[in-house]
Amino acid sequence: MKLFKLTLVSLALASALAAQTITVAAAANMKYAVTDIAKAFTKESGIDVKIITGASGKLTQQIMSGAPYDAFLSADVEFPAKLAQSGFTTTPSQVYAYGSLILWSDTGIDLSKGLAVVADPSVKKIAVANPKTAPYGVEAMNAMKFYKVDTNAITPKLVIAESISQVGAYVTTKAVDVGFMAKSIVLSPEMKNVGKWVEVDPKAYNTIDQAMVGLKNGTPENQIAAKKFLRFMSSSAAQTILKASGYKLPAAK
Repeated sequence: MKLFKLTLVSLALASALAAQTITVAAAANMKYAVTDIAKAFTKESGIDVKIITGASGKLTQQIMSGAPYDAFLSADVEFPAKLAQSGFTTTPSQVYAYGSLILWSDTGIDLSKGLAVVADPSVKKIAVANPKTAPYGVEAMNAMKFYKVDTNAITPKLVIAESISQVGAYVTTKAVDVGFMAKSIVLSPEMKNVGKWVEVDPKAYNTIDQAMVGLKNGTPENQIAAKKFLRFMSSSAAQTILKASGYKLPAAK
């Protein structure tokens, strides 16, 4: 009988382990890359990963309101720092990638002028992720300032999107003429043949250093699993996916 009970306990523990799922909140620019990384992590660890994407600022608000996320992949370092200062994290903030900003169009707009095209009369609507919650939106605005684009001429054209994902929706449905987008999105298999894009000169905006942290909102077991996922982000498998997605990688220590 004692052996039978031990067997039942072992089976229950094994079942619980096999069924373990962590929830990772990821900045919208990571939508495709993190999906591939999660698949590779699950294959190696047996731990399933549920992914929630959105603007980094909105995800931060959700975490601070108690959302049961286990790890956070932000599009900047400021939001993870805010969570750490408020006591929501289980790991130090660590930069996992550097993002690149591009200008994207699916309406046939001539992008040979680069970013200067946004001031052209032929461009009626420009999609930008909300600078209040999306780091790529902040840098899109900085890039236009760098090129001394006339604010009075541009402001009426701006269409403020909730996140990079919504910018993508506006571009692909031709609701806007151009949109500021993360390079990782246009390199994805789903989007690589959609429209045309040009890179924004990195000198025109601040480095988009994207950081990750583990979170306290989940169970102790999930906190441990989330740390494994964050370590996996530095693995050769994850690094290969990030590089293929157009991200620059932190120098190896």
